[in-house]
Amino acid sequence: MTPNVDFQKPFEAVQKLMNLQAEAVSKTFEQQQKSGKELTDFFKGEAEKAKVLKTPEDVVKFNIASNTALFELLKAQGEAFTGIATSTREAAMSELQSIAK
Repeated sequence: MTPNVDFQKPFEAVQKLMNLQAEAVSKTFEQQQKSGKELTDFFKGEAEKAKVLKTPEDVVKFNIASNTALFELLKAQGEAFTGIATSTREAAMSELQSIAK
């Protein structure tokens, strides 16, 4: 007599993991679009600000402020991508742990 093998739970887990991957890709794509728009808007705004610079001191102050703002923007964007990766990893690990039970 052969025992009945239940393939349903592993199959459902694989489906959930694939859905998590698809969700992560979708969120990443949306974040990339948002990040691209933010960077474009940032550089357009900085170009407008640069038009009124008159002295070398103005240029230096502008450059420092602009670079600081750019690094903060990039940091925030990196944190957004990290958040997507972290939440996806946690959901996948939770799903894998439920299989092991």
